[in-house]
Formats: sequence, structure tokens, C-alpha cells
Amino acid sequence: MQVPGLFFTFADMDYELERDFALLRKLMEERFGEDPDLTSMVFAVGLQECGQGFRTFKKDEKLEVMHVGVCTLLAPMGYYEELGPDADGWPHFRQTETIPAVSKQEQELLMRRALVEYFAAWIAGARPA
Repeated sequence: MQVPGLFFTFADMDYELERDFALLRKLMEERFGEDPDLTSMVFAVGLQECGQGFRTFKKDEKLEVMHVGVCTLLAPMGYYEELGPDADGWPHFRQTETIPAVSKQEQELLMRRALVEYFAAWIAGARPA
């Protein structure tokens, strides 16, 4: 299934997305000391959005951080709406649209696109002139 406005096959993945995603991985590797996978990249988004500073998270909190990351990345696509933080500072979201059932490759491409959009300013600042 394809969602209007989004391209979900690797054959459709354009050069610009590939270039920007590779640069994002390089930037994150330089920042964190290891080549990130999609899960760690989504976790980084969740950490950024939670804004709770450096601390140790319990296992259930790590899952919540991942959820915040996913919701943040999918919100610009219309799947979630941010409701604001709770009393403890955790962001809350409401699902606004059903996320279509897609293959693992399509999910990966969707998340790559979302990550490139989320980190667009960082990527743009690091592009060679």
C-alpha cells in the first residue's frame, strides 16, 4: 500500500534522500561514537524531545522515549498530534490517522525520510559548499 505523497519503495528512494541520510548517519556517528541504526536514531529524537537532560532511564522509560521519538517523527505526516507535556515533562501525543500496514522495507524508508526531515537543519549545515 502506498500513502499519497510518500514513496515507499527502495526503487523510488531518490539520490537526495540517500545522500542526506548517509550524512545524518555520519554526523550521528561523529557525535555519539558509533554508527547508529534506525532504532538508536529514533531514540535520539525521543531524548531530544523529552528534554530531560542526561540521566539513566528505566526500561519502561526507554520504551516511552522510543514512543515519543516515533510520534515526533510521524507528527509532520499527520499521524500524530502533540498534546503537550504532562506534569513530569513527558510529551504526549494523540494518534490522528491510522498508520497504514506496510512492509519492513517501507517502514524503514518512512523512518529514514522522517529522520532526514527532523534533522534537516543539522544536515544542511554540514553539507559541503
